[in-house]
Amino acid sequence: MENFIAYNPTTLHFGKNVLTMLGSTLKEYGNRVLLVYGKGSVKKSGLYDMIMGVLKTQGFEICEYGGIKPNPVIEDVDAAAAIGRQHNVNVILAVGGGSVIDSVKIISVTIPVNHGGWEFFGGEAKPVTAIPFIAIPTLAATGSEMNPFAVVSNHAQGQKSAFGSPLTFPKHSFLDPALTLTVPKNHTAYGIADLIAHCFEAWFGVGESTLTDRFVISIIREAMDYGPKLLGDLHNYEYRERIMFSATMALNGMTMYGRSTGDWGVHSAGHCLSLLYDVPHGASLTIVFPAWMRHFKGQIGNRIAQLGSSLFDEPLTADESIDRIEAFFKSLGCPTRLSDMNIPGDLYQPIFESMIHSKVNGGNMKMKEEDYEKLIRLYL
Repeated sequence: MENFIAYNPTTLHFGKNVLTMLGSTLKEYGNRVLLVYGKGSVKKSGLYDMIMGVLKTQGFEICEYGGIKPNPVIEDVDAAAAIGRQHNVNVILAVGGGSVIDSVKIISVTIPVNHGGWEFFGGEAKPVTAIPFIAIPTLAATGSEMNPFAVVSNHAQGQKSAFGSPLTFPKHSFLDPALTLTVPKNHTAYGIADLIAHCFEAWFGVGESTLTDRFVISIIREAMDYGPKLLGDLHNYEYRERIMFSATMALNGMTMYGRSTGDWGVHSAGHCLSLLYDVPHGASLTIVFPAWMRHFKGQIGNRIAQLGSSLFDEPLTADESIDRIEAFFKSLGCPTRLSDMNIPGDLYQPIFESMIHSKVNGGNMKMKEEDYEKLIRLYL
């Protein structure tokens, strides 16, 4: 095992009707709230009206920024930060999927400074303070509600990058699985794939930790058991509950205990697909992961076989494991080739150039340009 520090300061409120404690929790941090949300689903579902009712009834001063994109962009981060700065907010409320929560993490450290949020991504600036924020996720996928990491796109620079700091953990996250009941089938499937991919990234990281491996396998198996059931019964609260809990546990730190790093090369490559073609994040991972495993099986074949054998309860080779994992992704309705997304035109060259520009790499399995070339051809 590698040495590690276990740290997670987020208070998680999980279950039915947990939002009854929202007002009193917000008041711990102040009275001037910046409400940030996505492109309209929170209003269609009635959640926006409910939250605004709580805030107005309890006397909060409210400003808001709506319209965060599913693949969030730095322009929205900076625009929302400017509103928060103008109104001197002392707490932020993030309502939506991982894109909203990720955006708010960067908004929280951008409000106190006089520069844009992208400077944190490039290392030109380091946050020294942050506006506290509370998250209400409406999608089970990214685990952003209990970790400090954020991924945002900068199309002007042709990059989609990640950032994290101890300052960007949510103070509280309210997870009511009922809030995910309106998520459509395709995005429910992408969320299931996303949480599994997070576990895969940990599994292929650096460091041997048998107990942590058991955590990883248990989370994936929970998703594999209840994911298909949920896709066949989208309004089943129990299934939503199981998947939401799994998504949070997949990326709150516990799958990394005893490892010095995860790999994250698949996420790095997948970000290029989202940046170029607006491929949903979870879909980009189901496209890249089988190809990535095939490309690196000569180096990590035993680890791939161990993963497959553990997930499917029978001895499997690396090739058999990859085939079974790919088949499971297909059974969810997720793409496993970029051609499944019906994107027109030449794809190889733009992706190759984006991977070079973004310096796509993994924490364990290092990649060079020749790896990019082979990987792309495996998933086109």
